[in-house]
Amino acid sequence: MRSQVPRIRCAREAFLLAVLVAGLRLSVSSCLTAWVGISVPTRSARRFPSLRSQISVSEVKTEVRGEQGTESFRRFFLDSQSQEISPWHDLPLTTEVKGEYWMVTEIPKMTKPKMEIATKEPMNPMAQDIKKGKLRDYHGPIFWNYGYLPQTWEDPSVEHPELKVFGDNDPVDVVEVGTRAHAQGEIGRVKVLGSLAMIDDGELDWKVIAISKDDPMFAELQDVADVEAKLPGVISGVREWFRWYKTPDGKPLNEFGFDGQAIGPSQTVEVIEETHDAWKRLRSSAGGKLWIGKS
Repeated sequence: MRSQVPRIRCAREAFLLAVLVAGLRLSVSSCLTAWVGISVPTRSARRFPSLRSQISVSEVKTEVRGEQGTESFRRFFLDSQSQEISPWHDLPLTTEVKGEYWMVTEIPKMTKPKMEIATKEPMNPMAQDIKKGKLRDYHGPIFWNYGYLPQTWEDPSVEHPELKVFGDNDPVDVVEVGTRAHAQGEIGRVKVLGSLAMIDDGELDWKVIAISKDDPMFAELQDVADVEAKLPGVISGVREWFRWYKTPDGKPLNEFGFDGQAIGPSQTVEVIEETHDAWKRLRSSAGGKLWIGKS
C-alpha cells in the first residue's frame, strides 16, 4: 500500500494543477471580455463534426445573403439559437416513422433556377449552380419539388454491383410528386415510394420518388404501383424529364438502370441506408474537396 502513496499524491497534484489552469483560462477570458471586448475561444467553441441529433427541425430557419439571381446568393440554415448549421450534416435523415424521411427542397416545382446545396462551401448553404461562368437555369420548369436527403452521400469510389457505375459525389436526390409547391429551403417530411437509377455522364444519380406528409394523396400512395394507378404518367414523366433535360445544351440523353423501371420502397430504403453509411464514412474521413465540418 505504501508504494501507491506517491502515485496518489501525484495524481492529486495533477488534478489540482488542471483545475488551476482551467480557472486561470476562464478568468483571463472573462477579464479580457470585460476590459477590451476580446473573447478568448474555449475548446468547446471549436467547430468539430457535430452530428447534432438534438436539432429540432421545426425550429430551423433560413437566412438569405447576397442578391437573388446573382453569384452572391446564398441561403444559410440556422438553428433555434440563430447559429449556422449544415443542412447536409446537421439535419436528421430519419423521422420516428419507418419509411418517412426529412427532405430539403432546393428547387420548388414550376421554377427554373438550378439551386443546389454547396457541398464544398463551409456550412453547405444553398446556391445557384454555375456552368461555364454563368448561372444555371433549366430550359423549362421542373414539374415537381426537387431536393435531397440529409446525411446521405453517393460515394464516387463505390461501384454498384449490378449497374457497374460509381456514385456522383452528392447527397441523394428526391423528387416530391405532391400538389403543393414547396418553398426554397423548406424541410419537410416525405414518404418514400420508390426510385429511379439515373446514370448521368457515367455516374449513378438516384432519384428517390416521394410524397409529402401534408399532401392530400399521402395516405393513398404507398409505392410506385399506387403512383402509376392514381397519378398516371407521373413516373414516366419524371424519368423522361430527367432523360432529356440536358439535351438543349448538346449533352446526350441520360440513361437509367433496371431498364428504366422504378424500384419499390423497400429497395429504395436499402439505397438510403447504404448512402447513409457512406455519409458516415465521409464524415470520418478528411473529406477531400467536400466540406464536412472539419475546416
